[in-house]
Amino acid sequence: MPATVFPAKTARAEANAAAAPRERHKGQHKGRQTKAAIVDAALGLATQIGLEGLSIGALAEAMHMSKSGVFSHFGSREELQISVIREYHARFEEEVFFPALQQARGLPRLRALFHNWMRRTSIEIDSGCIYISGAVEFDDRPGPVRDALADSVRTWLAAMHRAVVQAKEVGHLRADADEEQMAFEIHGLILALHYEARFLKAPGSLDRANTGFANILARYGSSPTTALPKKVRARTSSPKSV
Repeated sequence: MPATVFPAKTARAEANAAAAPRERHKGQHKGRQTKAAIVDAALGLATQIGLEGLSIGALAEAMHMSKSGVFSHFGSREELQISVIREYHARFEEEVFFPALQQARGLPRLRALFHNWMRRTSIEIDSGCIYISGAVEFDDRPGPVRDALADSVRTWLAAMHRAVVQAKEVGHLRADADEEQMAFEIHGLILALHYEARFLKAPGSLDRANTGFANILARYGSSPTTALPKKVRARTSSPKSV
């Protein structure tokens, strides 16, 4: 005997089945939004207290969430730290790297990279740089967090090195210019700037960094009349003025 069919129940079942994927999608979307908000708050904390200072408890308090609620999005403090590093790297690319790609290969792009880097650094003199503070915290601590941080820094330095190589390829640098040395010196300016401006509060640090970059271009440039880059003015107030 064939089973009895109940049209109303069948229709409801079909409607529920169709709605289930939409509900799951909504839940996933909300979950991603919540996780993004947590990472944003965690990044704000990390720039002030460092990656090592992050904790599930402190973040839960800042987000007005339960510890279990925060933990469910990451699973561990280590994964939270790695998520913060990835977010910082993504923002760094958006503010420093991608805009520079709008410039022509060679010195225009290299100057843009440095100019964007200086602009971000002038802001981070107050808030702190995850790359630099993280290097101090994890330089002798092997593990996934250190690996994620080092990979991000290497990716950025590789982009800077590539810009130097391209400047040499298009004839903007001397044929005998040492690309690795030049990239090393540019990176050194950033590290010196953070130390002088953020730690020592030395006035004029940002101008000296810009002058240092101009001197690098003068030494490695193919023309003695290489145009100087725009100077970046600090966005900080005394006594942190640089």
